[in-house]
Amino acid sequence: MASILLPTYNERDNIVELVQAIHQHLGAQGFNYEIIIVDDNSPDGTADVVREAFGDDPRVKLFVRQHERGLATALRYAAEHSSGEVLVFMDTDFNHDPAMIPQLIKFLEYYDVVIGSRFVMRGGMEDRVRYVFSFIYNLGLRFLFGTRVWDNLSGFFAIYRSRLFELDLDRIFYGYGDYFIRLLMVGWRRGWRMLEIPVFYRLRQRGHSKTQFLATFIQYTWAILKLRLSFGLGRMQ
Repeated sequence: MASILLPTYNERDNIVELVQAIHQHLGAQGFNYEIIIVDDNSPDGTADVVREAFGDDPRVKLFVRQHERGLATALRYAAEHSSGEVLVFMDTDFNHDPAMIPQLIKFLEYYDVVIGSRFVMRGGMEDRVRYVFSFIYNLGLRFLFGTRVWDNLSGFFAIYRSRLFELDLDRIFYGYGDYFIRLLMVGWRRGWRMLEIPVFYRLRQRGHSKTQFLATFIQYTWAILKLRLSFGLGRMQ
């Protein structure tokens, strides 16, 4: 079974359509799956919308965190409360196309982690400025760590449950999207087989992005510097 992990905060305008799209793309191909939604007590009533639309759907499981906040910890919480042997991590703003989920899962048969990448052939972003900055940033990551992964900031990926939970999650799942950089670095060091498949990020259609570019840039850069030091000292395993 596959578990689709969805962290939400103020996504009432997207979440119902996204879950319906996941049902469409996975159900039509006969996948056995569940959808785990972890909402950080959104003031816009995201959780209420989920309950109203999917309260009778056993494939959709909603968890509302009353006090804790943050993307990385929400994803860890979702993983820990899931049942699937395959875990699919994704955003809830339609940057990550639900139509690509079946490919992520199918290719995982041959790899340890399959990544939806903007920077392999046929991948890309509708926001060209953000695309260029992200591409340059990823080049820097490849230079610093010597890995072959092109999109270290994706956050749209499938991984075996057994692989994820063999790691020290306390050292990985904190902060924001920088958790994915740490996950890939540890996986690369352990010799994981990694595949990138092309995905295309479209602009958000509804709601407002929670990502502040300058603050995120500083946070990611600081996380990378600490990670580089940890790798140099052999701490990240």
